[in-house]
Amino acid sequence: MTKDLTAGSPMRLILGFTLPTLLGMLFQQLYNMVDTMIVGKLLGAKALAAVGATGSINFFVIGFCMGVCNGFAIPVAQRMGANEPSKMRRYVANAAYLAGALSLALTVATCLLCGGILTAMQTPEDIFQDAYRYIFVIFLGIPATILYNLLAGVIRSLGDSKTPVYFLALSSCLNIVLDFALILYCNAGVAGAALATVASQGVSGVACLLYMDRKYPILRMTPAERRLDLHSCKVLCMMGLPMGLQYSITAIGSIVLQSAVNTLGSLYVAAVAAGSKLQQLLACPFDAMGAAMATYCGQNVGACRLDRLGKGVRACTLLGLCWSGAALLAMLAFAPQCSMLFLDPKEEELALLVQLTSQYTVVLTAFFFALALVNIVRFSIQGMGFSVLAILAGVLEMAARTVVGQVFVPMFGFSAACFASPAAWICADLFLVPACAACIAHLRRVYPAQPEEEPSPALSPVPVRAAGR
Repeated sequence: MTKDLTAGSPMRLILGFTLPTLLGMLFQQLYNMVDTMIVGKLLGAKALAAVGATGSINFFVIGFCMGVCNGFAIPVAQRMGANEPSKMRRYVANAAYLAGALSLALTVATCLLCGGILTAMQTPEDIFQDAYRYIFVIFLGIPATILYNLLAGVIRSLGDSKTPVYFLALSSCLNIVLDFALILYCNAGVAGAALATVASQGVSGVACLLYMDRKYPILRMTPAERRLDLHSCKVLCMMGLPMGLQYSITAIGSIVLQSAVNTLGSLYVAAVAAGSKLQQLLACPFDAMGAAMATYCGQNVGACRLDRLGKGVRACTLLGLCWSGAALLAMLAFAPQCSMLFLDPKEEELALLVQLTSQYTVVLTAFFFALALVNIVRFSIQGMGFSVLAILAGVLEMAARTVVGQVFVPMFGFSAACFASPAAWICADLFLVPACAACIAHLRRVYPAQPEEEPSPALSPVPVRAAGR
């Protein structure tokens, strides 16, 4: 069930790992899109705007959860690459304890504060109540989000990118059924869409847990391995918290930008909501590439196969360039048609909505290679163990979106909002690309070189503490 990424063609291994991960992310995006499509088509543009108005705060909190879980998985991948199963299991156990505490704290805090946050973001009054209902239910489901993302991260760290896909497929189908049941037949409105998403992800997480218990003997722990270990918790926090903070710091810029878009009116909020969902779908390959590179680099650092790091980054960058070009061509040809996936044909201002959504989507896809680099290089750096650097990249993204939201959106309106994310991606790349090269050079200076394919048994594996402490 596990897979070794420390030997063989980097391109073949990364592509083989990326494709199943991509399929899983497409399923995940599917049930996120279904919420948006059903809300937009059945409940109207104002309900769509309400869901869209919560996007940045949703990303601020849920992105933090996902980042922390991905960070927790890096020591697991490194110990897997170093062939130290007992230490790997100890990290898995302590990651579960930390994730449980994080779930409780975040759920209580966010549910208490979400109303005040929406007010501070200047959410339009005509969509405020729906926005509150939607995000409150999403925040109640934080434990389900953390459960699935932690378990999926552990499974991927073992080299298995296929298993999480099966449970996401099941979850996606359940989400669609629940969406229609709760919105059409129970009249639950936007809260029903949120409840469907949370319930579906919870089912996916529980299914992963039951499957892991049966099918992964390597994860069966002794009482000593299950014991709370402060050193393991420290290492996990050193990896996980910077990755989570990177997402949240990036999201602060998105919140500032969303606040600026909110001042333009609910029509523009709806256009950004629809365009963002389409962009997230098109960007799934980049997310999958990032997940692949985190595991690839983590295993190779753990095995001291430092000669393979640069090769892997270059191979994945080529994949990112190919998809960036394909996505841009597709949106230049079909952006209006794709926009209609989220819009009600009976909408009064449909023509303007389609125009705005198409404009937003085409501008973003024109800069997709910058986004590809952000994902590939950032996750590679994190997989190598330098998670703190991700925070600096997040600060640059936050600064770019904040400047656009505070300065250029009031001056130039919606057109400026379209260029906020591309500006953030470019700023992050200006830091991440040289930082990645510096990380690889640092590891090669500190640790002896390896042969091309056969690891030396005399060489000690790169420890987790290599993360630039």
